[in-house]
Amino acid sequence: MQHIIHFAHANSFPAPVYGKLLRALGQHYQLGWLDCIGHDPRYPVTDCWPHLVDETIAVLSRYRQPVIGVGHSLGGYLLFYAAIRAPELFKALVILDSPLMGPRRAGLIWLAKKLGLIARITPGGNTLGRRDCWASVAMMHDYFARKPAFARFDPDCLADYALHGSEDDGQGGRRLRFRPQIEHQIYCALPHDFPRYRGQLTVPTAFVAASRHDVVRPSDLRYMQRHFGMQLHEMTGSHLFPLEAPQQTAQTILQLLPGLLARVQ
Repeated sequence: MQHIIHFAHANSFPAPVYGKLLRALGQHYQLGWLDCIGHDPRYPVTDCWPHLVDETIAVLSRYRQPVIGVGHSLGGYLLFYAAIRAPELFKALVILDSPLMGPRRAGLIWLAKKLGLIARITPGGNTLGRRDCWASVAMMHDYFARKPAFARFDPDCLADYALHGSEDDGQGGRRLRFRPQIEHQIYCALPHDFPRYRGQLTVPTAFVAASRHDVVRPSDLRYMQRHFGMQLHEMTGSHLFPLEAPQQTAQTILQLLPGLLARVQ
């Protein structure tokens, strides 16, 4: 029976935006995903994302066999939590630069929440005022092509973001498909309890970090390796490397999987 990859996307980037990466993986594995995490009212966004983990587990439970989880940022974090709670749903896990923080940085996240400062130290502070209306897909594409965060995007991924990251606004235009209010809530509920689960991960896992270390620090990586047994790897680029270099990211994942699957008991 062919292995199944379940892909989980980052905050604000619906799964179809990763079309180029998914097509490359789909040449070797069956694929599944949830289009837009956090938009089902049955699974509201709350602190540390427990209901989003419930949503993830509900989706994984529909597969006819345990899956290979591949998740970017938010998606990798949710798959990690799902693997802690329901390891029987997984064969292996590949986490792409998710903000899994060691005790010191996790403690700072907790403190920032208590002081009402979390939006200042995460991208959450920039979400609610974000533009949310364009006359066409082409105009949305041109708008984001000028933004520094999108400057390194693979051209196909930028095109997919304009097309699949938007939806009809009911007035003949386009709006963001991943709603800014939900994006904001997710950032402001960033988990601070990752260290609580040290020693509890039993699913073979690899963590692929961005070379720029703009989200995950070397101290966090050492903590993952020491207390969770994760294999560590690095990809050239920023936190958004799966959308900057989708083919290379797919190649890295495909190279990691045989070793991870060989550890499945």
